[in-house]
Order: sequence, then structure tokens, then C-alpha cells
Amino acid sequence: MSGPGPSSAGRAGTEYRIEDLAHASGATVRTIRAYQDRGLLPTPERRGRANVYRDTHLARLRQIAGLLDRGYTLASIKELLEAWDTGRGLGGVLGLVAEVHGPWTDERADRITRAELETKFGGTSDEQAITEAVDLGVLEPIPGRDDEFLVPSPQELAVAVELYATGVPLSAISGHLRELRGQVEQIASRFLEFTTEHVFARYLGHRPPTDADAAEAASMVRRLRPLAQQTVDAELARAMRTFATRHLEHHLTAEEPFTSGSVAHPPVPVALPPATISAVERLVGREHASAFVTAAAEREVQARTLDALASSHANTEQID
Repeated sequence: MSGPGPSSAGRAGTEYRIEDLAHASGATVRTIRAYQDRGLLPTPERRGRANVYRDTHLARLRQIAGLLDRGYTLASIKELLEAWDTGRGLGGVLGLVAEVHGPWTDERADRITRAELETKFGGTSDEQAITEAVDLGVLEPIPGRDDEFLVPSPQELAVAVELYATGVPLSAISGHLRELRGQVEQIASRFLEFTTEHVFARYLGHRPPTDADAAEAASMVRRLRPLAQQTVDAELARAMRTFATRHLEHHLTAEEPFTSGSVAHPPVPVALPPATISAVERLVGREHASAFVTAAAEREVQARTLDALASSHANTEQID
């Protein structure tokens, strides 16, 4: 007698053999069995020598696949699913995951062909530049279409086109983007630390958070999402005006040729571990933490300078 098929009707809807479940979900039979062994899937019904799976198993496999695509580990997925199974709810958590993982910009991705790229960048093919753009994520290969690419941010590509048109080499553009990306990622990391400490900590006290807290946190993400970009836009506009004015004044009035070192640069921000910042604040108070870190850094620089001078003098005596 054959086992249940995907069209068999039962009390809980469609029934599946493991092969049919694998086909419907896109997972492999081996993966489904591994999920069972880890407790990620409900135990199937045993009928004779066959295991019988239902729509609940298919829905669970799709949930797992969606969470894996968003970067969750199997261990964390198991915690979320166990919370759901015990009645704590998962709808709010999945809504929070979708909100955070969704697009953080209104910009729409576009496509571009190799021929269009060549036209935009001087009319010649540059495979090294394309490889660099793919590595940076400015272009994304489209499976099965060697002559076409996805452009996640058409604005970013347009900036590169304009810079190239003014004479900036492609290698310099990609190098500048790498440097800029590192600085922007530092700003994003700091903004997330700030909002987590002052906004989201109260929603994320449980692991996983309750359904209601997760839903409220998702609502806060929607409200706060544009604030980081708005702040950076405003501060970048202010800084560009300030430094562009200084550059222009120096160029128009200075007798010496202008160099990039002619204008004072602001101090480079250094990201300290949160634990270090907390320890300093406990030691001297939050209002004095910045001054304490500055003084400590200055003392360290002075100590290293003295050590270097002493070492240099000792080496000189040995040579003499």
C-alpha cells in the first residue's frame, strides 16, 4: 500500500510524504530530517512505516527559511519557535524581523547591461572595474544573465558616473567608497547603540521578546528609521558648507599652493567599547567621561613620546 500523497485529505488538511514536503517547501529530505532531529519541526504522525506531514509542517519550514534568509541562526530560530509553541506568540517578533530587514530607503533597484555601463564610463570595457563594483555591492550579478546586472542603488551609480565624467579614475572612486563606507558604518553602529540604550532596551528585555513588545518595537523602528538619515544629511550639509568655504578662502587668498593638508581636519572619532564607556562613567560620572577619556589619551601619547625619546637616546649611546 502506498503512503499518503500531497493531495490526500485529512482532518488537518493536506497530507505529505517527506519527499512531497521537500518538493513543496524547497528544502531537501536531508534538511527536513535534520530539522526534526533539532526539534525545529513538530513530530510527524506515524502511519504504518511512513511519516505523515501536514500543512503545519510546510508552514514551519517556510518560517524557518524566511528567518535563515534574514541571518538568524538555527539556535535562535529554535528559541523563537519554542516561544511561539508555548503560547508567547511569534507574530510580533516576525513583524519586527520584517521591519528591520526591509528596505531602509525609498530608492528602487534598477538593472543595467554591460553595454550601458560601457557607454556611461567612457565607451570601453573595464572588467577590473566591474569586478570591483560587484565586490562593493554597487552591482549585483543576475543568475543566468552574464550581460546584465542589478543596481541596488541607482543614485550611488549615478554619483560614480558624474565623478568619472569630471576626470576621477575609477580606482580612486572605488577606494573613496570603501573609505566612506567604513565611516558610515561606524555612524550607523553608534546610532543603533544609542537607540538601543535609550529606546529599545525596554522592549527587548525578554529573549525572545513578548509578542506585544516586539510589535511595539517594530512600530518604533518605523518611526525612528528616517531619523538617522535626516541627521546625517543635516550634519553633512553643515560640514560641507564649512569646509568648502575654508577650502575656497584658502585657494583665493593663500600665497602657497593649496594642499589637502592646508585645512585643519576635525578629530577622527574613535569608537570605544560600551563596557569601557560605562566603566568610565561609573568612575567619574557621565558629564566628565569625555574629558577623562581625552586626558587619558593625551597622557598615553605623552608617555609613548617619552619612551620613544628615551629609547632613541639609549640607542645613540650604544652606537657611540
